[in-house]
Amino acid sequence: MARNSSTTRSALPDLHSSDEAQRLEVLRNYQILDTPPEQVFDDLTRLAAFICNTPVSLVSLIDSDRQWFKAKTGFDNIEGSKREFAFCNYAMYSDDVFEVEDASCDPTFQTNPMVTAAPSIRFYAGAPLVTPEGHPLGTLCAIDTVPHRLSDSQREALRILAREVVSHLELRRARLQLEQEQQKLDGLLRMANNAADSLYFDNRCEIFIKQDHKLVRVNTGDIRYVEALGDYVNIHTARERFTVYSTMKDLETKLPPRDFARVHRKYIVRLDRIVAIEADSALVETERAGQPVPVPIGNSYKAVLLNRLNLV
Repeated sequence: MARNSSTTRSALPDLHSSDEAQRLEVLRNYQILDTPPEQVFDDLTRLAAFICNTPVSLVSLIDSDRQWFKAKTGFDNIEGSKREFAFCNYAMYSDDVFEVEDASCDPTFQTNPMVTAAPSIRFYAGAPLVTPEGHPLGTLCAIDTVPHRLSDSQREALRILAREVVSHLELRRARLQLEQEQQKLDGLLRMANNAADSLYFDNRCEIFIKQDHKLVRVNTGDIRYVEALGDYVNIHTARERFTVYSTMKDLETKLPPRDFARVHRKYIVRLDRIVAIEADSALVETERAGQPVPVPIGNSYKAVLLNRLNLV
């Protein structure tokens, strides 16, 4: 009968313990489960299979109720298994390479469905994947369908390769964290830029109006109200009236929104120039008229206008 495990087996921990919950949280923080194959991990399994002289090698990660293969050589049609059937569930808690020379003769595994049926495992050797903080994630393992035994140099190579797997998991996590931090930073920069743009546009205090083949600068503080007139708009300032080819919608975007309000489909008024509201009209102060000019208030605009006024 072939000699079996070359390492002392520890009892499996309570799957409902706080340690297991912490282990699973650490595993998920790597954001590795159910991700596509990656060349670096595939290469390590090929190297492990070559060194251990086995047809199968896996990077196996143990989730709450399953084992999932991040990389594999062999086992082409198998993506994982139930955790309760996983040799790696035992191996990841081992202090060293966990080796089963003939699973069909091993009391722990001889009735395991992965031994009694396909893929008919006989030999298994797994080096635990342990994080720098000491949390076991799974194993790098070598598997054969015939009894087998590793040499000391093969075991040492498997240990080294397992450490390489962990190193690449760490690098991968660090890269993802950097990418996520960069995304957060980009988001903050966009917010800052949007805030700056908003501040700029909210505080813009002048517009340029085309008049007689020239551009006239008008301080928005001088504008009292804007009136639509067909394809044109009249911009009424304290002393003048400018007629420009534009739309109310376009002009509304060019005026500081904190100072102006649309009160009618045909009128925009400067809020601090409203001296009174009577019935359905806003009385707007102008120096040209000598007395306030009534500007109609549309029914659909009245509530919004009143909400913007400092009512007592």
